[in-house]
Order: sequence, then structure tokens, then C-alpha cells
Amino acid sequence: MTSTGSEDASWLRPITAGGEPLLTRAGQVVYASRRLSELVHGRPPGITGNQWSTAIREGFDQVVCAADDGRPLFAVEIAAPPAAGSPEQRAERMKSAVCAAVGLEVLRIESPTLRGADHGRRIVEYVIDARGYADATAAGPEGVEPVGFRDIVGRLPDGRSGHVNDLGALTRAAVVEAYVDRRLADPIVRGLHARWKNGPAEGWSWVEVRPGRCLVERVRLYPQRFSCGVDPARLAEDLSALAVGERLRGLDAGDPPSLMDRDQLRRDIRLLASHEDELEGGFAFAHLCAD
Repeated sequence: MTSTGSEDASWLRPITAGGEPLLTRAGQVVYASRRLSELVHGRPPGITGNQWSTAIREGFDQVVCAADDGRPLFAVEIAAPPAAGSPEQRAERMKSAVCAAVGLEVLRIESPTLRGADHGRRIVEYVIDARGYADATAAGPEGVEPVGFRDIVGRLPDGRSGHVNDLGALTRAAVVEAYVDRRLADPIVRGLHARWKNGPAEGWSWVEVRPGRCLVERVRLYPQRFSCGVDPARLAEDLSALAVGERLRGLDAGDPPSLMDRDQLRRDIRLLASHEDELEGGFAFAHLCAD
């Protein structure tokens, strides 16, 4: 029988062994591929045996800990969207319940294209920097609104001036190059973002590959007791642009992409707009569909 420990105990278990960290950044260390069982001392009150036995087998792509004592600060998970009613969805609900009970902050990213092994390090570095910047600018002069982390302008890798903290910046540059090379029908990565009330943030990005045919990516962000340091909906859109870039690399390699009819995309956008009363502040576009 699993002990539920004491009411006064800290439920989070410091990571002090089990391999070298993936990286160290801003007084925090990041470990890859950790199970929930490695992060908690025991089953907390309010969690059933079934929830516990299922949840502790689940894992995270990255766990960020305090560098001084190994205490888990937050975890990041990148996964494909689970099918409704699937075992994966039930396991995720149980894991979320345990994380809430032990006070573990979690950022869950759902994308059919992004993968923890390929993109997790870049994303967790971004979030650490964004949170640190938000903390550092929170105590600025009264009445002076600091420039947001996502809005900082500087020199991009291709030499242009732009938003240096846009995770989709390289995709946007690659799309322009592909258009010039006549490999795409439009040079703009278009998109939108929204945040559901009491639900996830959502970002869409798309590029027109052939006239009337679009490569579309959608990302959902679930910040569970977690601050991203930036608007989560805007981050979701940037991540969807990053995913478009991944798909375009497949296009360059000769893999036929799965494309959506532009009219169907417009219908999907109108369907989203019809639920505007369920969204926090409506939704925002970064370029709408091309005419």
C-alpha cells in the first residue's frame, strides 16, 4: 500500500541524481525525460489509488529545477493531441490531478508536429528567459509600461530587423525564400491566436503552398498554474509557426504535405469566430487568408 505521507511534508521531491542536466540557465537546471514518480514523495490526499498508479507512470519532456537544491519548479510536456475518450486523455487528466495536488506547475503543449526531443530544449530556454524578463521588469518605474519580451526588436539571424523573441521568425524568413524560389504560392505566414475561457490558449499558422491549398498547423497550450512570461495565446501562435517550418522542411525533402483547401480553412475560422463569447477577449489575427 502506498503511503500518503504527512500533511506537512513537501510533496515535490528534489532531483539530485540520475544523470547530468540537459542545461543550466539563469540559476535553474533542466532535466530531460522524467517520470512523475521521480518528482513526488508519495500519494497526496484527495488522489485515488487508480489516479496515482496511472499518473506516476506518465512523464515530462523537461523538468526545470532550482540549481541550488534540485527542487522542481515546473515541467514541460509536448505531445500530440489525444483523441477524445482515449486512454491517453484519461491518463493526462489523472496526471494533471496529481500535479495540482502537489503544486507542480506544468506547461503542456499539444501539437501534431512538435516533439519534445526535437523542440523541447529551445522551448524551455525561451520560457525560462521570458519568465526571468517578466520578473525583472515587473518592478520598473511607476506609470512606465515595459516592452514585452515578445515585442523586443533586434537583429534576426538573416540580418533583418524584427522581433528577436518570435519562435516563428526563422519560419517566416524561410517562407519568403521559398516564395522567391517559386516553391510556395504566398510569402506570408498567416495566423491567429485565442484563449478559451477556463481552457487552453490556441494558435493557428498557415502558408499557401499552392493556389488555394494551405499547410496548416494548430497548437494548444495548457498553462497549468503556470506563467509563461508572455501571452500564452501569442506563444501558441508562434509555436504553430515553428511547426509550419518543420513541415516545410519535409516539403523540401520531397515528402508530399497534407494540405487544406483555403475555403475550408476560412470555414474553420468562421466557426471559431462563432464561439467568440467563450473566448477571453475574442481572438486576434496576424494576417488573415490571402484573397
